[in-house]
Order: sequence, then structure tokens, then C-alpha cells
Amino acid sequence: MEAKAVAKQVRIAPRKARLVVDLIRGKEVGEAVAILRHTHKGASPIVEKVLNSAIANAEHNYEMEPNNLVIKSAYVDEGVTMKRFRPRAMGRASRINKRTSHITIVVSEKKEG
Repeated sequence: MEAKAVAKQVRIAPRKARLVVDLIRGKEVGEAVAILRHTHKGASPIVEKVLNSAIANAEHNYEMEPNNLVIKSAYVDEGVTMKRFRPRAMGRASRINKRTSHITIVVSEKKEG
């Protein structure tokens, strides 16, 4: 049995979010929350919010015990890219890509034994 939570169209680059998600993959949820609280990255509060949502989904929808949960998988996919333009010298313009992410976290109960 597993529960998941997804945050779509989060305004952070996937490359930056993956650095944070890689820290917690495969960990127990208590340890993962502690890691996210002490990580000084812009994506860590967002990932923590998704993790707490996955824990709540497991607890309320599937009657799982929150203390026995482990992060089965955590990944970041690329969302749509907003294109913006910046004026440059000699009347030119350069494009700025504002990237978005889809953050997914799947939790499941720890295997006994």
C-alpha cells in the first residue's frame, strides 16, 4: 500500500528541486522532515510541504501509521516554461526561461522483519 502527493507548476527550476529531493529519497519520513528543516535551499520548504501532504494522505485515506512510513520514491519532472524577454544592447532582446516543476513524493509502510 502506498500514498502519494504531487505539487504541480511549482515556480522553481527542476534542477534545483532535484538537489533537495535526492537528499530524502529512501529515508524514513521523520528523518526526511528533519533533513528538509535543516537544508538551506529554496526548494526545501516546498518539498517539505509535499512530503507532509503525502503523510497526511497515507494517514487519512489508507489508515497507515505515520511513524512507520518510508519514502518509496521522490522525483521532480519538468513543467511548462514561462518565456520572458529582457532588453539588451543595440535594440536586441534576450529570452529568459522561468522554469516550473512537478514534485511527486510516494510513501509506503516499512517492511516488517
